[in-house]
Amino acid sequence: MSYPREFSSPEDDWKKEIITETKIDLSALPTPPSPTYTSSPTYTSTTVTGSPIENEKGYQIFSSSISSSDIEAQSEKEEFSQKRLGFLHYTALNVYRRLFSAVFIANATAFIILLVKGDRTNPTDLISASAVNLAVCGLCRQPLIVNALFLLFGSLPRSSPTFLKRLACKIFHLGGVHSGAGVASLLWYIGFAALYTANFATFRVAHSPVSIVVLSLIYLVFALLAVIIVVAHPALRRRYHDVFELTHRFANWFILVLFWALLILLGSQEPAGLGYYLLHLPAFWILILLTVATIHPWLLLRKVPVVAEPLSQHAVRLHFSHATVKFGQGISVAKHPLKDWHSFASFPDHFSGVTDTKFSCLVSKAGDWTTDTIQNPPKFLWKRGIPTYGFGYIFRMFSRIIVVTTGSGIGPCLSFLADESRPAMRVLWQTRNPIKTYGEGTMELVKKMDGEPEIIDTSKKGKRVAMLPLVLKTYKEFGAEAVCVISNPKMTKELVFGLESRGVLAYGPIFDS
Repeated sequence: MSYPREFSSPEDDWKKEIITETKIDLSALPTPPSPTYTSSPTYTSTTVTGSPIENEKGYQIFSSSISSSDIEAQSEKEEFSQKRLGFLHYTALNVYRRLFSAVFIANATAFIILLVKGDRTNPTDLISASAVNLAVCGLCRQPLIVNALFLLFGSLPRSSPTFLKRLACKIFHLGGVHSGAGVASLLWYIGFAALYTANFATFRVAHSPVSIVVLSLIYLVFALLAVIIVVAHPALRRRYHDVFELTHRFANWFILVLFWALLILLGSQEPAGLGYYLLHLPAFWILILLTVATIHPWLLLRKVPVVAEPLSQHAVRLHFSHATVKFGQGISVAKHPLKDWHSFASFPDHFSGVTDTKFSCLVSKAGDWTTDTIQNPPKFLWKRGIPTYGFGYIFRMFSRIIVVTTGSGIGPCLSFLADESRPAMRVLWQTRNPIKTYGEGTMELVKKMDGEPEIIDTSKKGKRVAMLPLVLKTYKEFGAEAVCVISNPKMTKELVFGLESRGVLAYGPIFDS
């Protein structure tokens, strides 16, 4: 039997197959009367087991072949009806876009109000507004701020109302604020550049070597801001990630330096003097904050030892001992401090009986950096900043959850082991050759999360199983409150949409989480 692509609707495929296999001669049967329903049909759920292969360790691995139980599981989708306007609410108007729009529209409104003032507009108001947005944009990525926000929103008690949990869990969409403030800073800066240029052209600003340098710096900063925003577009970011990362880092540093030079030169032209100008300029104090926030993670730059545990040609487990991590935290590592950095969720080593190191990260083949790491396991890596809370931390506010993952997505899921009061959970893991790829040790860790995890081995048939009906079925039977999805971007997006549009609390990391 052929399977549909991931998350395409499977109903038509299996219905066609059933009709073909039964081969009933409809012409020999009397025409039945048209049925009359007094209520919506109901469905009885059954356990989806596939073809289990018992392992001597006690867990079961299921082949990806669809059985009659799988067919019955499709009806679960029909029990969870989709919300009206669900597509609009969870795609075009998802939380990330709503946060982006709210930040940008608020800034655009204030910008228009200032424009209405006309000649009364002060250039320093525009540059200060641009600096405020740059600060918000930068602080949304500062490890200390990120940790504080996750600790605050994640501290919600499990007894809290569902609507509060739903809102608090959206903290990982903070990237919407980051992006919105970044674009708004460019809007304000364009206004500042235009006003200063107009004043220069009309001789309201004296023509001098200093003012000419100021004008040059203004347009250099403008060019760098524009480049940062362009390469941060999701399509370009995914395709040229290394270019995006390097541009973001070095252009931001250059902008900070140029901003300092710009403020000092502007202040040097003021009759009241440079000191008075800077002390009374909001952008000056904001720039100090932003500079400290930018430097802080790099002050903690260290080259740390790594113990690599090869698992297969597809995966390696990296053990570290330079810090102690908590539930939901991850680290950023690099092979060269000025090149590309990669973030990984972490989990404690002591659950595996390892005492020489403190925590691990699971790295699977997904690009040049990870491929080289697997083929040439490092003995040292660079780390910066501090362990940072991420997407997984939000689930501590729930009592019962479903964890859905594919492939190496199991690595971030293992972070749940670090939480002694973690919620009760069921694990649905779809991957190819789980034991061969990730080893018995990883399988045992998965079992510590869920004593009876459902592991679907796609190598049996070479096809993936549509997860939505299986997740809905498990969600209903387990009485879960929420679903955690960690997979590739396409599957995460489509599965989270399929669940949220049916009223299920579902969360999965996005490209800008």
